[in-house]
Amino acid sequence: MKNMLNFKNFSAEELMDILTLAQDMKKNPDKYSEALKGKKLYTLFEKTSTRTFLSFTTGITELGGSYFNQLWEDSNFVLGEPVSEIKYVCRNVDIIMARLVKNETVELFGKNATVPFINGCDNSYHPCQILADALTIIEHFGSLNVKLLYIGAKNNVFNSLVEFFAKMKMGTIYGLTPLVNETACGDDFYEDAKASGYYVELDPTMTMEEAKKYVKDMDILYTDTWVDMEFFNNPAFAKQKAETMKKMMPYQINDELLSGSKAVVFHDMPMHVGFEISQSVIDKNLDYILDQAENRRHAEKAVMVTLLKD
Repeated sequence: MKNMLNFKNFSAEELMDILTLAQDMKKNPDKYSEALKGKKLYTLFEKTSTRTFLSFTTGITELGGSYFNQLWEDSNFVLGEPVSEIKYVCRNVDIIMARLVKNETVELFGKNATVPFINGCDNSYHPCQILADALTIIEHFGSLNVKLLYIGAKNNVFNSLVEFFAKMKMGTIYGLTPLVNETACGDDFYEDAKASGYYVELDPTMTMEEAKKYVKDMDILYTDTWVDMEFFNNPAFAKQKAETMKKMMPYQINDELLSGSKAVVFHDMPMHVGFEISQSVIDKNLDYILDQAENRRHAEKAVMVTLLKD
């Protein structure tokens, strides 16, 4: 039995098989309408969500299965001994997806679940988002052999992008990350990725004027929120949020940065207009961004079928 906590226990060939399956599911949905008939998905949310909830629940339904959703605060995970709670849930369903705050909790689920477990997002990794991004890249560019520049916080999305490109050995990801969020990856993770030759770490003190020489050669610019969603509207985090926004404002993706570049812009949503991305850039690239969001459903359907088949 396999879980998807990140990409560590998947080969490049296995990940490409998932993407190929996702492409076929998107083109021929009726072909898979009973692929998971009778299967039950349990979704658990400690973090807020729009795309993760909607894509997994509509996805399992389109495959002929059913889902049971629970918020973390409404569960006994907040009260009881977690391992026994995990094992109990597994006796009732066929597959679990959880969107959790800490990578340590994801690892606990992965170690103790007796049915396939999918990491819907934690503070260190966001694998399903990156599979959706990869599907979008293939649709628009024909392959993964692209140059992608990520500008923003070194966070879960960035980590999974780096892990994916280093694993696939196709294309190149460049990272301009002035802000380092909490992460459980460690320095060795980034050093190993750099050693692969498919991740290039740019000087985090580089100005956007200096970054323009890279931007003009890129196929894709990628950005994400600078502040984790659970903190964005938290009054207790207001001071730190203000300091973060002030530090990061020079790194906004806007028309000036993109002047003379052929790059399209990706964002995993939700977007904060006027912070990491300007409204004008959103307007010009919304179809790409919505393709990313829609492709979450198709990628996750392929993940669920693959894990349950295994």
